[in-house]
Amino acid sequence: MNILVLGCGLVGRPMALDLAKEKLFKVTVADLNKQSLDKIPNDLPIKKIVTDFANNEKLKTLLKDCDIVLSAVPGFMGFNTLKEIIKAGKNVVDIAFFPEDPFELDALAKQNNVTAVVDCGVAPGMSNLLAGYVSSVIEKIETILIYVGGLPVVREYPFEYKAGFSPIDVIEEYTRPARYIENGKMVIRPALSDPEYIYFPEVGTLEAFNSDGLRTLAVTLNAPNMKEKTLRYPGHIEKMQVLREAGFFSKDEIEINGAKIKPIDITSKLLFPLWELKPRDKEFTVMKVIIEGEKDKKKYRYTYNLLDRHNERTNVHSMARTTGYTATMVLRLLAKRLFEVKGICPPEYIGQKADCVDFILSGLKERGIVYHEVIETI
Repeated sequence: MNILVLGCGLVGRPMALDLAKEKLFKVTVADLNKQSLDKIPNDLPIKKIVTDFANNEKLKTLLKDCDIVLSAVPGFMGFNTLKEIIKAGKNVVDIAFFPEDPFELDALAKQNNVTAVVDCGVAPGMSNLLAGYVSSVIEKIETILIYVGGLPVVREYPFEYKAGFSPIDVIEEYTRPARYIENGKMVIRPALSDPEYIYFPEVGTLEAFNSDGLRTLAVTLNAPNMKEKTLRYPGHIEKMQVLREAGFFSKDEIEINGAKIKPIDITSKLLFPLWELKPRDKEFTVMKVIIEGEKDKKKYRYTYNLLDRHNERTNVHSMARTTGYTATMVLRLLAKRLFEVKGICPPEYIGQKADCVDFILSGLKERGIVYHEVIETI
């Protein structure tokens, strides 16, 4: 079975390496950046292609010979890339954090008999899957709360942050309006709003802020209260708010000495080297998903806790592991035909099938990623 991985960055590369271990798969990974591809050892059974798949014609050529696609492109490319994959009639697992509504492509996917699993990372991704699972085992969900963040172990001034995935998508977390559900109604708040402190026993106190990570859950699950928040070290929110309000994240062109430039381009050049996650940098991913609801006239709380750290043996960073291996396990799910729903399928759809949940959780556990479940009456 021919697998095409689009993108060979911080997450794309570990996904390609993980899939190459499967004898069933012949893996091809494509990227515009040859240096990224060169980080994959030549003795591994992975075909590497340097190409600009932002060009639709080049993308169509790549898609011809593959059976399943794993899309790990930056968010700004995500929607168009997904659309072309669906038009080519290929099943796809997508981790791109794009701003468009994926359900706009639902009719096209069904017309082309395609299963397109979107937002298939850690959060959105596993957070959705777990919420979908709980929705299938209790009668009524009342509350879904998701707290998630990827952070460096060593806190370096001034940002105390390293980007475990595409840095441009990190900035989207600070600028894209956050949607959540409160008392049955959708509320839209600025990103970085409503800060709160949360204590995690093995990590310490982190600050949480509104971000647009609820994604499809806002429309697919019927719960009157749903919210997703991103976690950072205390003090990070204020720094990002200052940069945003001063216009450093703006995409509107300004003129400087006769040249037109976007502030975001300058900011990216300055910030991204500071946020670069070096190969041996230690970091971790922490997530807490709290789902409350009712069954048999009793109220239940399901809590899922994740704390994952950089793997010293494989030298794969935690955010790449928790995001990427979720996607590779879902790809295996499609390859084995254990999930064949057609159309746009956010992870909560997979979560409503207990055998699929077991398959993914078992595969993640084999890779050292363990979600701890606590069920209690309240």
